[in-house]
Amino acid sequence: MPTDDLTYVGHRLDVARRAAAKVRGKTRKDFEEDEKLRLALAYLLQTIGEAARQVSQSFQSAHPTIPWKSIVGMRHKVVHDYMNADEDVVWRTVTQELGPLVTELEKFMPSGSGS
Repeated sequence: MPTDDLTYVGHRLDVARRAAAKVRGKTRKDFEEDEKLRLALAYLLQTIGEAARQVSQSFQSAHPTIPWKSIVGMRHKVVHDYMNADEDVVWRTVTQELGPLVTELEKFMPSGSGS
């Protein structure tokens, strides 16, 4: 795997962990009432998508278990259609989909790297 791909995978892993930590112990009501949390999560999802966009096509093709297009699509939605970004989708992505993504991304990191 090219070094750049590993760098972007590691960055996605770090950011996904940060997003997951922000919702730990939070409810959907907390999310709705906390503008800073909503903005932070939207930004972190944007960052995850941008890092995914930077990963080479060959790496993406070699690892089809990661939903590359969906991740990049979320980034586009948050960046380009921010007025219509669905907060239900943001909440569901962070609370239900980042955990499995973190597990997948951890497989690519060298043992012992705390990212």
